[in-house]
Amino acid sequence: MFWRLSTFLLLMLGGAGLGGLSAGLQGALAGVFSGATLWFFTDLVRGGRVIRWLRDPVGREPPAAWGLWGEAADRCLRLLRAGDQKLAESEQRLRAFLEAIQASPNGVAILDAQGYIEWFNQTAAADFGLDPQRDRGQLIGNLVRDPVFAAYFAGKDYRHEVLMAGRTSTPQRPVQLLVQLHPYGDGKHLLLSRDVTALAQAEAMRRDFVANVSHEIRTPLTVLSGFIETLLSLPLDAPERERYLALMAAQADRMQTLVNDLLTLSRLEGSPPPGCADWVSADELVRQCADEGQALSATLWPAPAAPQQVRAHAVPAVELAGSTSELRSALSNLISNAVRYTPAGGLINITGQLLPDGRLEFAVTDTGPGIPPEHLPRLSERFYRVDRSRSRESGGTGLGLAIAKHVAQRHGGELRMESMLGQGSRFALVFPVSRIRPAFRLEPDAARRGPETPEKSPM
Repeated sequence: MFWRLSTFLLLMLGGAGLGGLSAGLQGALAGVFSGATLWFFTDLVRGGRVIRWLRDPVGREPPAAWGLWGEAADRCLRLLRAGDQKLAESEQRLRAFLEAIQASPNGVAILDAQGYIEWFNQTAAADFGLDPQRDRGQLIGNLVRDPVFAAYFAGKDYRHEVLMAGRTSTPQRPVQLLVQLHPYGDGKHLLLSRDVTALAQAEAMRRDFVANVSHEIRTPLTVLSGFIETLLSLPLDAPERERYLALMAAQADRMQTLVNDLLTLSRLEGSPPPGCADWVSADELVRQCADEGQALSATLWPAPAAPQQVRAHAVPAVELAGSTSELRSALSNLISNAVRYTPAGGLINITGQLLPDGRLEFAVTDTGPGIPPEHLPRLSERFYRVDRSRSRESGGTGLGLAIAKHVAQRHGGELRMESMLGQGSRFALVFPVSRIRPAFRLEPDAARRGPETPEKSPM
């Protein structure tokens, strides 16, 4: 302000001095007027430059000015820069917030007061079949036509969630969504979706598990109860009593096997994975399990039925790290299933090989009736049976493949299942390279001599 007044006075005094020297008093007055006019128009031009800059300051530097207009331009520039910084920070926070919502495993969509879509994340797009480029600004009711959601959206009562089928749901692969609308702001709504397919499947498996266990135990208990009542109420001779007692023992063994398998599964799920301190020979593992399978075959298919052929083929000279009892249980269950479901006279091959990537595979191949392809994805579920009557005739518990799968996973491997109707099945356990090493074998001479003992030094 001081600079502004001083320049104004200097111009008038300068004009008065020049005018007075040239034309006296009248010249002095004219000089004062001329100086004031020059200052006014100069100030007006400077102010106009600042005003024009303020009308569109984006990307432009303020005009060079001194005095009051220069200070005003500098202050405006600082305010604009502070505002730009705050805007950039707000945009950054908004981007971070949207990125967090995009990364959410739940679907999120923002609807206006009329139900038109303003924004949604990728999960919501997948859940409801929306396209980010095409469906923004569309009415949600026109895009999500599920009757359950339509009734929920029209009812205006959003205090509870609704369960509806996902856009990609099929009878073979059902998808279930839990959906809820949350009102907020000025009539807007937040649409949240959550994929609960895994939870629904787990709940269904739990119900099936309880029902199957109850059924599997109830059947032999009913038989036992009937035999006990017969023994108590009827006079029986010795052969009849022995026959009934043998049948009762068989049913008790069946319940004992079921309980043991359930305890095995519980132990596998509740204990830490086995380490790499213990090693088992692949050849010895195959040989022992093959002998058990041959013994089971002789029990299930006694003479005069044509005997099954249980063949154990050559296995690489390697050792596998892990729990010997678990590995033996897993392979024995695969062989047991093959023996039980392959008819008399069939062939069961047990092989072990190193795959091209270095992993170890134990495979059990049979010549049984095969399995329909729609049953393969569920075979490793507890108590899942393709043919329930055939399973109970053969004495299986329906837990063998579940045990084999858990053992493979605990050792970092996997269970593979292949089958074709009328051509048999192939079940394989594949273990990672990190659990395999070459087998240590003694030379024949060293094996005959036994371990060397150090010589005693003379006293």
